Amino acid sequence: MTANTHDIKVLNSLIETTIDSADGYREAATETENPRYRALFEQRSFERKQVATDLQSTVRTLGGDPEDDGSILAKAHRAFLDIKHALLRDEQAVVNSVENGEDFIKAKFESALEDSDVSATTRETIRRAYASVRSGHDQMRDLKHSLEGQKDADGSVFPN
Repeated sequence: MTANTHDIKVLNSLIETTIDSADGYREAATETENPRYRALFEQRSFERKQVATDLQSTVRTLGGDPEDDGSILAKAHRAFLDIKHALLRDEQAVVNSVENGEDFIKAKFESALEDSDVSATTRETIRRAYASVRSGHDQMRDLKHSLEGQKDADGSVFPN
């Protein structure tokens, strides 16, 4: 057990969640029929892959073996969402799903930042990654709220 064991464990947990997020955005890009959302989701997927790559590099620097796959739970969650979206085929459902994932990843990064056992250097790495995560979260939250304000009388969302 090295002095970096705790940092590596925290970072690997964040890597797993960030990979899940990138995969979730890629999935959302295939689910939406709106080209603007597709481009947005693809961009966020790319950004999350970059964050994961940066965190993996830090784990290697600390002497650890970086996580390179998402979680089983996320794969099961996406399979469930695939079924739900096939039934609903609704932009709001896709955006809600993405925004729920954003709440989860934001909370996980905030928890890591509050972990008093994480070294100052690792905390700084997490803080830099968190800036991207928070930006994505806020963008999806705003998109979700704007869609909620655009429903017409039959509950469908006005196309943009």
